[in-house]
Amino acid sequence: MSSSRAPSAEPGQRDESVVAIGSSADIVTARQQGRALAASLGFAGSDLTVIATAISELARNIIEYATKGEIVLSQDDADGRPGIVIVARDEGPGIPDVSRALSAGYSTGMGLGLGLPGVRRLMDEFEITSNAGRGTTVAVRKWLP
Repeated sequence: MSSSRAPSAEPGQRDESVVAIGSSADIVTARQQGRALAASLGFAGSDLTVIATAISELARNIIEYATKGEIVLSQDDADGRPGIVIVARDEGPGIPDVSRALSAGYSTGMGLGLGLPGVRRLMDEFEITSNAGRGTTVAVRKWLP
């Protein structure tokens, strides 16, 4: 799989980096690009680890449940406070019961069931949309302290 950077077409539109996810190597690429973007925004230390962990969990879910998808990385700004936006998107089977999937310990796979609930705890904002047979999109944000 590969990654690409979409240039901003208009003022106010943010650049984004898209990493196609289809193998374990793509998880590493997404983590590296996410860490690099976060560092460029001013994140450091444990915040970089938290961001990389969230990206890994989201990308692993794509591979495990949907086989392929993408991680989109971009920056955001709220009243002069920079943040990173991570969007994980797939066209897999969807999540039949989102609230149950967000419960700690629940897993339909062989994992520990910490993925989505863990990502939600690590990040400042968490949003999920899932449609049976049409895929899942998870969007998270972390703001610079």
